[in-house]
Amino acid sequence: MRAVNGDPIRPKRRFPLLVPVQRTSLQEFAMADLAFVIATIAGFALVALVAKGVTKL
Repeated sequence: MRAVNGDPIRPKRRFPLLVPVQRTSLQEFAMADLAFVIATIAGFALVALVAKGVTKL
């Protein structure tokens, strides 16, 4: 469908040539790694406490 002057009603959409990239700092990766290690250790400690409690039964 075209407008009266011959131009398309909707212009053609194209992807931008440059896609913005979010830069993540190394400190954010380090904090995420540290949180994962702490959560893993806490999970194993909880499993150990539950296993210790079960053996007392």
